[in-house]
Amino acid sequence: MATVFESPASLLDGTGQHLGHGEWLEIDQQRIDLFADATGDHQWIHVDPVRAAEGPFGKTIAHGYLSLSLANMFLPQVMQVNNVSMGVNYGCEKVRFPAPVPVGSRVRGSGEIISAEEVKGGVQVVVRMTIEIEGGERPACVIDTISRFYP
Repeated sequence: MATVFESPASLLDGTGQHLGHGEWLEIDQQRIDLFADATGDHQWIHVDPVRAAEGPFGKTIAHGYLSLSLANMFLPQVMQVNNVSMGVNYGCEKVRFPAPVPVGSRVRGSGEIISAEEVKGGVQVVVRMTIEIEGGERPACVIDTISRFYP
């Protein structure tokens, strides 16, 4: 369940707050293939299960940028801001891919507010999203997302 902020201004008091976890999502070959088609990245470690079985990971793995893109799905699962006219993805700061995501794995996102500040007309918040792999020692992706919310 998402942590709810009643307004953009209420984010200003949220620095350091853990936002909880999103729902588990299975990364199947179809999702990997669709991402390959969308991005043009058809490297065999992602899309060729037969060759990948003999490769360094033992099976296909999700693209790092697929893991990154899931932050957009998980962020609203962990944080909801009410009384906004508009929210925008402003960018990201750090992005890291500590571990590969083998096909068939389940991942979920968790978040923590790193900073929040007033910007012209609204509030900018940096949320560190961690995309974890079920049973994994290291996360698939850690990203500092930057969002802006306008009342």
